[in-house]
Amino acid sequence: MRTSWLNYWQKLTTSSIDRQIFSAAFTVAVFTAVVKLASIVKEILVAWQFGTDDSLDAFFIALVIPSLAINVVAGSLNAAFIPTYIRVRDREGFVSAQKLFANTSIFSSFLLVLATLTVATTAPCYLKVIASGFPPEKLELTCKLLWSIAPLICLSGIRTIWGAVLNAWEKFALAAVAPILTPLVSIVLLYSFPGWGVFALTIGLLMGTLLELVILAVILRKQKLIIYPRWSGLDANLRQIINQYIPAAAGALLICSAMPIDQSMAAMLSPGSVAALNYGNRLIASPISLLSTALGTAVIPYFSKMIAAENWQDLQGTLRKYLGLIFAGTVPLAIGLMVFSKPIIELMLQRGSFTATDTQMVVPIQTLYALQIPFYLANILLVRLINSLNQNKTLFYLSAANLTINVVLNYLFMQWLGIIGIALSTSCVYIFSFLYALVFTHRALKTKVTQFKKYS
Repeated sequence: MRTSWLNYWQKLTTSSIDRQIFSAAFTVAVFTAVVKLASIVKEILVAWQFGTDDSLDAFFIALVIPSLAINVVAGSLNAAFIPTYIRVRDREGFVSAQKLFANTSIFSSFLLVLATLTVATTAPCYLKVIASGFPPEKLELTCKLLWSIAPLICLSGIRTIWGAVLNAWEKFALAAVAPILTPLVSIVLLYSFPGWGVFALTIGLLMGTLLELVILAVILRKQKLIIYPRWSGLDANLRQIINQYIPAAAGALLICSAMPIDQSMAAMLSPGSVAALNYGNRLIASPISLLSTALGTAVIPYFSKMIAAENWQDLQGTLRKYLGLIFAGTVPLAIGLMVFSKPIIELMLQRGSFTATDTQMVVPIQTLYALQIPFYLANILLVRLINSLNQNKTLFYLSAANLTINVVLNYLFMQWLGIIGIALSTSCVYIFSFLYALVFTHRALKTKVTQFKKYS
């Protein structure tokens, strides 16, 4: 019986590109959920040990800029690297792909070291701005925490790139489960060394990420993939990655700026508005994060393979099918969250200091945030296709437009609806982004199909 089930699963997940994408997304979703569960346990332990202590405030503020640097530098580099890496591997062979990986490792290491030094040396300047309400002692603690966290930029950046290479070779489970080490190490340190205080969290981050790197290095070596950076010169393939990286990084910087802008504008309203905005987004962020991570991780390698093979019609069909599945699966989810928003908030949050008045404030925020779910996930699919098409300049323009629309709609809707208007603005931005990306990808693929038929 067990063998027959294994054979059925293997047939289901390997017989077509659509099923392979589904299998990859399912695998990533399962392991990401396990990692998130470990993170929840860590957060419960953090809440039990620190509560709302000033040191925890300092830790979270210290983490803001390093996290931004990791997303902009490493995340954007992956978007530029993976499509080119797969194209080189499929067209020029394994040796050329290895050379590109080694070259990119040198380039990324330079960027990550530069980002680390910049974030660390300029910390006393920008922390006075983003932590302007902190007293001197708390600001000094924040600066010390940031200096201890800064090496995470290099470690996490390398981990992100190595994980992306494993994904390119369709080793999704290995890359998805490795991040569980960081929350597990943090849990052990928090429980075993309570006297370390908040520095147990920073050490946990660094040790956990370092262990992830060791595990990924072993896996990459077993796959006979180079993990040591080697410079072979600025060839055409690396030049293409750099050309795609610059607009991708600029776009990522704009995207990452949206949440701080929303919170800054919420701070202009009545007391409690920022907290209400965060509570309203918390439950919506969980399914979005899980599904977007699974989908975004799974589709890039397969999109890139189809593009490298010029299977434009198959790519069109796959895109249509998965857009349909996204809306079929997430529209009911969004409606459910909107209809049952009040009982969900009452069940999850209404206790202790969180009163019925707070519930009344958060419910409409969560309801309007839920509106974005289908469009956000469909937009992720389209954005990954645009990444794979090496059209990152288009994403930069889209990110700039999204940020502008977000600020304008925030201001307009705040006059009309108050804090609720920011949630409505966010959903409207993702609807616009989806429609723009849909039109662009439709035209791009239609042109590719026409050209392929003409010259085939």
